Amino acid sequence: MDVRLNNQRVMVALDVQGREKALGLAKALQDSGCWLKVGLELYAYTGPEMIHELKSLGFPIFLDLKLHDIPTTVERAIRGFVQCGVDMINVHCSGGYDMMAKAANAVREEGSKLKSVPKVIGVTVLTSMSETQFREEMGVQRDLRDHVVELAKLAEKAGLDGVVASAREAQEIRKNTKPDFLIVTPGIRPAWSEAQDQARVLTPHEALAAGSSYLVVGRPITRAENPRHALERLWE
Repeated sequence: MDVRLNNQRVMVALDVQGREKALGLAKALQDSGCWLKVGLELYAYTGPEMIHELKSLGFPIFLDLKLHDIPTTVERAIRGFVQCGVDMINVHCSGGYDMMAKAANAVREEGSKLKSVPKVIGVTVLTSMSETQFREEMGVQRDLRDHVVELAKLAEKAGLDGVVASAREAQEIRKNTKPDFLIVTPGIRPAWSEAQDQARVLTPHEALAAGSSYLVVGRPITRAENPRHALERLWE
């Protein structure tokens, strides 16, 4: 098994509050082949400068801010985020077709001025949400899996490169979208770790077999005594 090749499909979620902690984790994982994911928590404390620092260490970066606003606001904001040099960025599919289409167009327009155009993907349903919560709290009568697949089809129609979705929905998304449509899967928990606040989880091997393109892994790696060793253990 080529561990480095597998690691290229892993996005390590740097869900920490400070620059020093984030850089410490990044340096521990340097040259492993993995991506780093900068989410709302880290971005709130460090801003765009953190992205530049992580890029300088050689990592591809997924900026996970889950933009969701009126189409014009998302379009304008996403242009600024693209200028940070990220490799992937996301919006919420529930913002609708027009919002997603404007975001996709803005990313490609702004990205064409840089060395490469980032991928833009859409969040379907958060992996922390269970089927019961989806129906009873959100009041959505459609089956959760069907809802995710329909959002993925809408995202593809709007020009997005892929979606964020649980591996439990990946197979159906694969059947209903083009072969190169990306599926980024959070909630990945290796067999030796706890589910914690995730509801719809699978192991790394299960997620890849289901059709996921990238796997987002946070605490099993970032809270490990040896993050590099924990990354390697994903494939046990």
